[in-house]
Amino acid sequence: MAQLWGGRFEGETDELAWAFNASIGFDQRLLKEDIEGSIAHAKMLEKQGILTNSEASEIVRGLSSIYADVYGGSLAITDRYEDVHSFVEANLIERCGDVGKKLHTGRSRNDQVALDMRLYTRARVIDIDKCLRALRETILNLMKEHIDTVMPGFTHLQKAQPVTLAHHLGAYFEMFTRDSSRLKDLCARLNVCPLGAGALAGTTYPLDRAFTATLLGFDGPTRNSMDSVSDRDYLIEFLSALSMIMMHLSRFSEEIILWNSNEYGFVEISDAYSTGSSIMPQKKNPDIAELVRGKTGRVYGDLMQLLTTMKGLPLAYNKDMQEDKEGAFDAIDTADACITLFTGMVRTLRFKKDVLEKSAALGFTNATDAADYLVGKGVPFRDAHGIIGRLVLRCVEKNCAIDDLTLTELREFSDSFDEDVFDAISMQTCVEKRLTTGAPGRKAMEEEIRVSEEILKEDWTTAYNDTISDP
Repeated sequence: MAQLWGGRFEGETDELAWAFNASIGFDQRLLKEDIEGSIAHAKMLEKQGILTNSEASEIVRGLSSIYADVYGGSLAITDRYEDVHSFVEANLIERCGDVGKKLHTGRSRNDQVALDMRLYTRARVIDIDKCLRALRETILNLMKEHIDTVMPGFTHLQKAQPVTLAHHLGAYFEMFTRDSSRLKDLCARLNVCPLGAGALAGTTYPLDRAFTATLLGFDGPTRNSMDSVSDRDYLIEFLSALSMIMMHLSRFSEEIILWNSNEYGFVEISDAYSTGSSIMPQKKNPDIAELVRGKTGRVYGDLMQLLTTMKGLPLAYNKDMQEDKEGAFDAIDTADACITLFTGMVRTLRFKKDVLEKSAALGFTNATDAADYLVGKGVPFRDAHGIIGRLVLRCVEKNCAIDDLTLTELREFSDSFDEDVFDAISMQTCVEKRLTTGAPGRKAMEEEIRVSEEILKEDWTTAYNDTISDP
C-alpha cells in the first residue's frame, strides 16, 4: 500500500479501513489536474530558490512522463495507492529518486486536492456550456423554421391562446441562456487558486502564491488559508446550476413526451431516439426523453448529498469532504450526457404543422380575441366575456371551432358580430396582431430571433479560455 503518511504509525492499517479510506477508485479522474498543479508548484519552488533549476526540470520531466505513460496505456493506476496524489508522488520518486521527494515542499494534500477540484470543475463548466450552446443553436434553428407554425399555447395543460412553435421553443432558449449565464457567473467566483494554503495555516516557506495562480490561469490566490482548503461552495454552485439545467431539460422532455403521444400527435421522435416494446409491436416509446426526465432527480440527489455533507463541518479540512467527488462526477457526467442526447433528439424531431394548427382552432384558443372583437364593437368586456363563454358551450355541443359557426349563428349571441369577425378571430390574425416585445407575432418573433443570434455570438467561454494557460 503506497501512502504519503505513516512515520507516526507503528501498526498496519486494517485492510477494510484502508479500502474504506481510499479514494483512488474515483479521484484518479483528477490525474491531469494533479500533474498540472504539481508542475506549477515545482516551477514556483524553482523561482523561489527552494528547488534548483535542475531539480525542478527533473521533476517536471518526471511528472510529464507519468501523464504520458498513463494515457499511453503503459502505466496503470491501481488500488495499491490511497489516492491520485500518492500515485503521482510514488511514481515520481521511482523515476527521480530523492529529487522527487522534494515536490511536496510547502504543500499539503488539503490544498492539493482543493486545487485539483477547482481545475477539474473549471474545465467541466466550460464543457457543459459548450453542450448548452449546441442545444441553443438547435433550438434557434427550429425557431427560424417554425416562425409561422401556429399551435395552441397552454396554461394548466388546457388550451389557452394561439402562439407559434417558434414562440414556444423560444421560451426554452431563454431558460438555457440563463443557465449559461449562471455558469459564467460561477467561473468568476471559482477562478482563484488555493495552492499554497497548506493544510490550513499556510507555510513557513517563501512561496509565491500569485505566481502559481498565474501559471494555472487563475485570477489570483485565495485570501484565507482555512477557507481555501475547506471551501466547496463553487462545487455546490456548479451542481445547483446543473440541477437547474436538468430541470429545464425535464420540462422540455415532458412536453415532448406529451406531444409524441397519440392523443396529441404534435411531433414524431426519430427512430434514433426511440425504443420499442418486447411484447407490443406497435409501440414507439420516447425513452430518451423519459430518461432525461428521470435522471433529473439523480442530479438533484447529488446536489443534496453535497449540501448535506458540508452542512455540519467545522473548519478546516475534514475527511468527510472526500465525499464531494463521486456525487459531483456523477452529476457532471449525467448532465453532459443528457444535454448531448437531448440536443440530438430535438434536432431530429418532426413537427406536424397541420395537427398543431388544427389543435389550436379546436381548442377555442381564439376565444379571448373574439371577446376583444366585441369590445371593439362597443360591448363592455365583462359582457363580451359572458357572450363568448356561452358561444363556446354551443361549439362544444356541435364539436366545432368558433370560426366554423355561421354569421347567423354568431348573431344569436350578439348583434355586434359582423362579417369582419372571421378575419379578426382567424388563427393567423390572433397570432400576428400580438406584436409587443416577447409576443408570438411575426415581427416580434423576428426581433426575438435576431437578439437570440446576437446572444449566441457572445461566447463567454472563448474569452475565458484565453485567460487559462497550461503550466
